[in-house]
Amino acid sequence: MTLRTAVIGVGHLGRQHARIHRALADEGVANFVFVCDLNEATARSVGEERNVRWTKDWRTLVGDVDAVSLAAPTEVHAEIACALLEAGVHVLVEKPIARSLAEADEMIAAAGRGRSLLQVGHLERFNPALVALRPHVKNPLYFEIHRVGQFTARSLDIDVVLDLMIHDLDVVQWLVGGDVEATDVRAVGIPVLTNRVDAANARIEFASGAVANITASRVGTEKIRKMRFFQPHDYVVLDYQTQYASISNLAAPAMAENAAAWPGVQVQQLETRDVEPLRAETEAFLQAVRTGAASPVSGAEGRRALGLALRALERIHEHAQIAGVNNLQR
Repeated sequence: MTLRTAVIGVGHLGRQHARIHRALADEGVANFVFVCDLNEATARSVGEERNVRWTKDWRTLVGDVDAVSLAAPTEVHAEIACALLEAGVHVLVEKPIARSLAEADEMIAAAGRGRSLLQVGHLERFNPALVALRPHVKNPLYFEIHRVGQFTARSLDIDVVLDLMIHDLDVVQWLVGGDVEATDVRAVGIPVLTNRVDAANARIEFASGAVANITASRVGTEKIRKMRFFQPHDYVVLDYQTQYASISNLAAPAMAENAAAWPGVQVQQLETRDVEPLRAETEAFLQAVRTGAASPVSGAEGRRALGLALRALERIHEHAQIAGVNNLQR
């Protein structure tokens, strides 16, 4: 059976989901049937642009769709996802999974009751550079990560930790090992252009001995999406934006008979597949639904990333009190 799909929430990001769903439908991968948005003009415009029906009420989709991409504001993720999941509709929900761990638990439980697949949209896992790198990750010990974006009027209802840093919190936990506990979280952050955290730095220590230093900002003058980390014998560089990944380590001396020669450094640039991460994410979601496979990024993994983000935010607010930053909104 060809899956009937829809996109709920077709603002800036939801429009990109709709574009991907339309392309997959044109290729016969699925049957894209609906877009939904509370703003009637937006729903109508995107529906006409993508040649699908439109609605303002997501509740009317039950019975007419099998799987949805949910790109509505975080504050309504739990309400919408729980109802759809219990009704047997599979849901790919944008990150963060929810506003709270309690809401995330409700969503995970609803997926169990409805025997539906819940996938969380941690997009960077599908970046070709990280996909190429993942098999080479052995025992990462120290991460240095920078994620900086220019200011926009979008996503100002949440802090930069939940907007941007959560991508890297998820990736680090994934590479270190999902069952490895974060034993210590320290973080600082400040409001710059809003009364929420616009720039932040977090230091995460794991039970494995791994340490991650992560900086995120949405008030930069340029766009940076870079990760560097060390593991025994390797120095790894990854640029999400250019989809570049390399591994550097020591090479044997060019002349073996010269015992005094220093070894050189060899750099291996990894080959990557040319695919848009959002398309790869959506394809993986639909493939898992069709085959009954496990969720590519499960609700439990999305919950872990949210939990770490909330711990970082708590440390940020504690530091703000010490530093006398009084205009920081919770």
